[in-house]
Amino acid sequence: MNVRTTMDWYPLYNSVRIAAVSTVAVYFLGIFLANVVAKAPRLVKGVLDVILTLPLVLPPTVVGYLLLVVFGPKRVLGAWLLETFSIKMTMVWYAAILATIVVSFPLMYRTTRGAFESFDENLADAARTLGRSETWIFWHVKMPYCQQGIVAGAVLAFARALGEYGATAMLCGYTPGSTATVSTTVYQLWRTGDDAGALAWVMVNLAISAVVLLAMNWFEGRSKEKRATAGAGRNTAAAGGAR
Repeated sequence: MNVRTTMDWYPLYNSVRIAAVSTVAVYFLGIFLANVVAKAPRLVKGVLDVILTLPLVLPPTVVGYLLLVVFGPKRVLGAWLLETFSIKMTMVWYAAILATIVVSFPLMYRTTRGAFESFDENLADAARTLGRSETWIFWHVKMPYCQQGIVAGAVLAFARALGEYGATAMLCGYTPGSTATVSTTVYQLWRTGDDAGALAWVMVNLAISAVVLLAMNWFEGRSKEKRATAGAGRNTAAAGGAR
């Protein structure tokens, strides 16, 4: 059997669109909550940090089960969504977006929070003396300063969402041409004895993951070069001013 001519590329398309949508969601949600938690009192920060990071340490199947408990068609919230908006949150492809948001969010949140906590507040104070608003400072000072950590979190969240299996399988199952993803397809092909097909999808997943990580390393390298160049420029300006 020639895998190239018989391979159905829908699982790849479905995985990429699910990962892309969920990454956009966790990007903004992660930035917002990381900024809130970073500025919260110590006790509140500890409680919120545990809650927001919990999906990172729970088995994905447990996360999927909890999502079924909340969003199942016979549960209160799931039934309400179905009856009010005709939105079914199980066994449909877009339900995987919810699953991947939950499991990938902690990576975005933790990485971004760490970047915010390392932010030099002296830069913000300097901007305040110039009459800049807190909103302006956040978007024009804090975000550029922390961009390396934020981008790293987004890349890790995308990679995690792309490879998600447990929660996705619990919430969406496996339906060819509908809910199939790369991860569920690998399992289904292996389960049915199609080792060649499973291996082909494993190689596809490895290739995508390698590209994503290489892109992240490239961006980090560029960010370090820019910071080094900016630092050299400041030192030169300071030396010139001293003379």
